[in-house]
Amino acid sequence: MTSTLQPASTTEAVTKRPGRWLALSVLVLAVLLVAVDATVLGLATPYISEDLKPSGTQLLWIGDVYSFVIAGLLVSMGSLGDRIGRKKILLVGATAFGAISVLNAYATTPELMILARALLGVAGATLMPATLALIRNLFHDPRERSLAVGIWGATASAGTAIGPIAGGFLLEHFWWGSVFLINLPVMAVLVVVGIKLLPESKNPDPGPWDMLSVALSLVGVIALVYAVKEAATHGFSGEIAAAALLGAAALFWFVRRQLTLPAPLLDMRLFRNRGFSAAVLADLLTILGLSGLVFFLSQYLQLVQGRRPLEAGLAELPAAVGAVAAGLIAGRAARRFSVRSVVAGGLAAVGLALAALTVIDRSTGYPLLGAALLVVGVGAGFSFTVTADVILSSVPKEQAGSASAVSETAYELGAALGIAVLGSIVTGVYRGFTGPVGTPEAAHESLGGAVEAAAGMPAQQSAALLDAARQAFVDGLSLAAGVGAAVLSATAVAAWFMLRDQRLGD
Repeated sequence: MTSTLQPASTTEAVTKRPGRWLALSVLVLAVLLVAVDATVLGLATPYISEDLKPSGTQLLWIGDVYSFVIAGLLVSMGSLGDRIGRKKILLVGATAFGAISVLNAYATTPELMILARALLGVAGATLMPATLALIRNLFHDPRERSLAVGIWGATASAGTAIGPIAGGFLLEHFWWGSVFLINLPVMAVLVVVGIKLLPESKNPDPGPWDMLSVALSLVGVIALVYAVKEAATHGFSGEIAAAALLGAAALFWFVRRQLTLPAPLLDMRLFRNRGFSAAVLADLLTILGLSGLVFFLSQYLQLVQGRRPLEAGLAELPAAVGAVAAGLIAGRAARRFSVRSVVAGGLAAVGLALAALTVIDRSTGYPLLGAALLVVGVGAGFSFTVTADVILSSVPKEQAGSASAVSETAYELGAALGIAVLGSIVTGVYRGFTGPVGTPEAAHESLGGAVEAAAGMPAQQSAALLDAARQAFVDGLSLAAGVGAAVLSATAVAAWFMLRDQRLGD
């Protein structure tokens, strides 16, 4: 049987499509759209908490339901793009993303906000697999593709910088909903220019789109992640065990069904490639170790250290700068040294930076924070860019959508699990603080709730409440950083062995 996992350089002629770099500029707009949306939420969280008054659990859902839904739908949407056309699904998804951003901006209750974030996840699931798949089909030359993937990753990192800065500016001058409306002009440019510049591409012989597989992947991922999240927050219960069993059963059925279908939603033979599997696993565990910490860092900068939103956004800039710089040279570094040294070295650097953050307190100076964030950005930029290149180069271009979707599923699933597990560590430690007599229950739900409760208390009680709440929050953040450092260090070791002999094409 002929393998479907041969490197592109041995299965297709190297052709250079005219206008490919202009087309890439449109694709990175979609990446920018998703990255900005993901980062502004952290800055807006204190304002959302004050206005909508969510419980601690609802606040976590607002933070991670977007990733849950995306993770459950990415494989389905990547496969759909392979079938109906990646350009078509990208433009439809971008239009929907912009429209649903308006619903996010004008949500009036925690429940409506959670629903709006979930719907945004449905639209977002169409974007990322389509962009990577189109890059795979635009750039056949391996070196050009490495640079294109680096630009793609650098744009995502730039979005993480632009999001907090733009969001901080908007939060200082407008209401919190304005941070979602910044998606609209980016979406408009993407759609108008994309219609003219992007070439259509799809699998010439895709087979039918299996709706049962779509349902199984969605139910399996969401149920399993829900179980992990709730168990981490509230402990095990019969309901959580039932959700975990449902998710595991649905995913098991999904895998069995893919192995028997003549045209599967996801070709499970992709995972026979050690490089592909190692890259996916590295992405998942890396984001798991990072995301929960990043989600709470904006709250630390604003609610613990008292920084204004724009100042907090600028404080996170070193991570994005490091990731952009590393992403642009990652492919060259992997060819000069080796894939495993660049990926494992990047992950080890992130782990060391997170370990340094375990010593933070309420008065930690910015030099330590800025240096740690810079190292996190550089390490992540090297790792994510090279793993994305490995994943794309491991499959034929007809399966680029499905392969990209697997990569993005690992990313989003890691983000959801990271916020759920590490976020639950922060929340669990935080809830245990002892406040002055008369402290409202809402103050124990979130740090934003404590700040709001303190505003209506006498000065002495207010100071005592804020002191206890902030210390508990920092203690939880420090513990989460330690767990993240352990996860990243273990992932670096695993990547060193699993990516042995892996090479990028020339």
